[in-house]
Amino acid sequence: MTVTAVKSLAEFNELINSDKVTVFDFWATWCGPCRVISPVFETLSGKHEATSFYKVDVDDQTEIAQEVGIRAMPTFVAFKNGQKIGELVGANTAALTTLIEKANTA
Repeated sequence: MTVTAVKSLAEFNELINSDKVTVFDFWATWCGPCRVISPVFETLSGKHEATSFYKVDVDDQTEIAQEVGIRAMPTFVAFKNGQKIGELVGANTAALTTLIEKANTA
């Protein structure tokens, strides 16, 4: 499984309304902790085949960041059927793993 960059608000809205769990990494190129946790997010995407993984560059996709209410990077948000089912702020590997595992049981 790979992590795909989201390119528009319309694409984002389509993705979150899926009946599949989708997890988004809201990040920025200038964010040090984002660069540290990014390989962990990539690794987790390979371990959870039933989940879709996406990245949103908050500087390129300000509309999406505003829609979701992102205030700090990195922020990870899980959705299913258009509903937010989990959120994590910060580069915490253990908490990110837990967020994804819980999202998959939602």
